[in-house]
Order: sequence, then structure tokens, then C-alpha cells
Amino acid sequence: MRPVPKPAAKADALPELYKSVRAHTEELCAPLEIEDYIPQPTVDVSPPKWNIAHTTWFFEEMILKKFASGYEVFDPDFGFLFNSYYNTIGERTARDNRGDLSRPTVKKVFEFRRYVDEKMLELLAANESEELRELVILGCNHEQQHQELFLTDLKYTFSVNPLFPAYREGYAPEDISEPPASAGDLSEPPTPLLPEEGWPKAGVVGVAGGQFVDIKGGIYDIGFNGDGFCFDNELARHKVLLGDFSISNRLVTNGEFLDFINDGGYRRHELWHAEGLDWVNREQVKAPLYWNNIDGEWHYFTLGGLRKLPPEAPLCHVSFYEAAAFAEWKGMRLPTEFEWEAANTNFEWGKRWEWTNSAYLPYPGFRKPGGAVGEYNGKFMINQMVLRGASVATPEGHSRPSYRNFFHPHLRWQFTGIRLVR
Repeated sequence: MRPVPKPAAKADALPELYKSVRAHTEELCAPLEIEDYIPQPTVDVSPPKWNIAHTTWFFEEMILKKFASGYEVFDPDFGFLFNSYYNTIGERTARDNRGDLSRPTVKKVFEFRRYVDEKMLELLAANESEELRELVILGCNHEQQHQELFLTDLKYTFSVNPLFPAYREGYAPEDISEPPASAGDLSEPPTPLLPEEGWPKAGVVGVAGGQFVDIKGGIYDIGFNGDGFCFDNELARHKVLLGDFSISNRLVTNGEFLDFINDGGYRRHELWHAEGLDWVNREQVKAPLYWNNIDGEWHYFTLGGLRKLPPEAPLCHVSFYEAAAFAEWKGMRLPTEFEWEAANTNFEWGKRWEWTNSAYLPYPGFRKPGGAVGEYNGKFMINQMVLRGASVATPEGHSRPSYRNFFHPHLRWQFTGIRLVR
């Protein structure tokens, strides 16, 4: 994964970053028909029209109103329509009503984007303050988060259509597989390092299709460290004591999870958290999201439409409950987010967001910024679990080893997967 660009390098880098990020959102819209922009089948997903309007609203509300002298808002109603959860700013459309908005039209929303882009580039040509720079970079990272949500939300919306439409024909990043690690891949592992000497690459134990890497216990520095961008929930960097552990150098595959299903995994109460078992029974869950058993053969829905399930591809679209139950079935567990970060140089990540066994809580020394920006992360630090890494839907360069994603344990619409620890 490349680090997030640092716009301070050149005078014109900040406008170029802004234009690049904004253009990518519109590239994602290219395969859509006008009818695709509006539906919202469940509260947890937002329509494409709302996503592309909300990211534009962010730049208008958080930046242009504050920094552009005499700025006139594009439409006074948009502040209410496209605010997401910022109580500091005011009232907003109910989250589950975003798909009810046939007006403003998609055409009007794209006019809004062009208007704000023009005003933003004028502002960036005239203002070089550090405060503005930081907010623009935050806005670009915010839009990248919504680029990922654009794909995951749209996939869910298409999945409830009985025609199983493809977002883009032939485009199925879910099929991307990890090459099995052979004994020769790490036949001469580097000399184990103590934590204070750097990230360890320790003893390697081979398993079918992959390997477990032994990580020495000790005190590790956790959290963002560097000069580039990070979100406030990645701070403050602090020390964590870890015991010895072994972590898989690859993700759990579809085929392995199919073995769990065939062994009655969803029916075996001893494998599940009580809350997870209640969820399974209430929702009648029998397989990962988007899996369909058709005439005795497993298929799954992808961004490229309905396809046969590739057993070698990394598993995705499972809840934390399912991840924990699978780990229990294997006689293993999920890594804590601190173990994941300490070991991340020992495996390739970025194909799936990876569930950890850590609750989403503030780090020691965490401080919420003032104003609306302070609502970005801190107020969600309860009743959610941490995911680490990135996924095939994450924009390139957006994630990093200290990045913390977070969701409620029942949610599955993101590209969520499993890495095991023993």
C-alpha cells in the first residue's frame, strides 16, 4: 500500500490531490444508469446520489463557508439534505430516508459538484494556510472513504435485485486470490528480532495453503507515526505489551469457510457468542452475505454479477460473529488490533478488511478536535469492533498499518474477512 500523498511537497500538489480524488468519484459513477443513483434497500447503505452529494457538502460546509470570503451556498436546502451525522451543524435527513429523495435530481447534484469544485480551486489558488491544507486533506480522505462505500453500498443494492445486475461486466475483485505460501517461500526466515529492534519476522510454521508466523512478545509502539495524514483515531501513538503469538500469513478462504458450513458450523451453539447465536437464529443466517446455493452448487454475488464461488479466493462479507465462530471451530482466535499492527509486515494485506478481537475504543492520549470535525470518530467509540487493513474497494494509498476501521459486529456488507491467530 502506498502512503497517502503529502500535498505540502509542491505548491500545486494540494489542488492536484483535490482534483484527482474528485475525479475518481465520478469515474466510479461511469457504469451507472440514472435509475441506479436513488434506491436504498436498507438503512446501512446509502444511494450513490447521496454519497456523491454528501462528499461535496463536506467541502462546502467545512471549508468554503469558513474560508471563501462572500461564498454563496449552491442551494440552502442541501445543508439539511446531505449532512450525515454532524449535530454541531444542525438537523438532517433521516438516515433511512436518503433513498426517498427523487429530488434534487442527479443532474442537479452533479451541478452542485461542479460549482463546489470551481469555488474550491479558486480558494486553493488564493489561500495557503495550514488550517485550510489540513481540512482539504481530511476532506479528500473523507471522500476516499465514501468511494469505498460507494461500491459496497451499490453492491448491496444490486444484490437485492432478482436479476443480479453487474456493476461492471467482467469486474469481480472478489475473485482475486492469494497465492498459497509454500515451504520454500520462507525457507530461511530472517533472524527473529526483539520488539525494540523493529517489527519482527520470526519463526515460520507451514500449514496447508499458508503459514503461521511466530511473533515474539514484548512492548510494541502502536498508532500512527510519521509526517503524512492520519485520522484522529490512530492517535496517540503508545506502547502495548503483547505476549508471544503466531499469525497466519494469509486470509481464510471461501473453501475453508465452506468446510465450516458443511460441519454444521451455523448450528453448533458451542462455537458462538450468545449474541451472535441470537443473531443467527433471528436472521436465519446460513452462509456469508451474497452466497447462494443454486441446484446444489455455491455461487456468490460480485460487482461483476452472479458467479460460481471460487474456493481459493479470500472469504468476504462475514460478520464479526461469524469470524469469531469460525476461529473457535478451528481452535484458534482472531488477532487483537495491536497484534495485527505489530505483525503486519509479515503478510500481504489489503484484499479484505480484517476483523480483529478488539473493541473500538480511544487510545491513551486521544483528543477530539473542536467543532464538527470532532464528531468524525470519537463519538462512535462504543459497541463496535475494529477492522484492520483495507479491501479491494479501498482507494489506492488510502490505508496504512495504523488505519482503524470499525463496524457493529453484525454488519457484513463491507469486504470483511478473517485472519487467524494461535
